[in-house]
Amino acid sequence: MMSKKRKQYSSQFKAKVALEAVQNESTVAEIAQKYGVHPTMVNNWKRALLDGASNIFDKGQKSQQQNDAKVDELYRQIGQLKVERDFLSKKFGL
Repeated sequence: MMSKKRKQYSSQFKAKVALEAVQNESTVAEIAQKYGVHPTMVNNWKRALLDGASNIFDKGQKSQQQNDAKVDELYRQIGQLKVERDFLSKKFGL
């Protein structure tokens, strides 16, 4: 028995099809036929695009918060290293 290999689609291809579906200039069936995919896939990709659209705008805020946290941690480490260096230089009279 030979198993069927599932076709893998690139994220660029999925985005292109989903954007076309969001525009509502053609029916899902027409888009599916045009790109040679099942209409259910077109609907799934469209839903994923719409559900994930708000994340695009959140990423800037989240990455800024992550960067701020990293900077704070690095400043803390720098402070700790300065204290240790000063302690050692006094201890060994450098």
